Amino acid sequence: MEIHFTARKFRAHADVRAHALDEVKKLDKYYDGIVRSDIILSYERSVASVKTAEINLHVYGTVLSAREQSDDFHKSIGLAVGKLERQLSKYKTKQRMKNKKTLRSVKEIRTDKGEEGE
Repeated sequence: MEIHFTARKFRAHADVRAHALDEVKKLDKYYDGIVRSDIILSYERSVASVKTAEINLHVYGTVLSAREQSDDFHKSIGLAVGKLERQLSKYKTKQRMKNKKTLRSVKEIRTDKGEEGE
């Protein structure tokens, strides 16, 4: 899996970067078809500092994304990864069901052709 890290309008500390990379690497155990992931951290300098983590996962055929805001980057990253875990499990279930339907239709066609030949 290829991982791109971006910090918008600030320079991310090494521990925040390492934490983000480790959390995204853990997503590989939920679905091994992840092609690329983009981690985007941003910081809003308003009265209450809001730290945003956005993670985009490019899987075969689609892009899964999650965006979370909190007062800490570690917290935002953890919440976004939690969302992506649920999205990946749902995506994987849909792919399995799609493959089961195509396998069933192929088996039905083969059995129909086998009966015609007899």
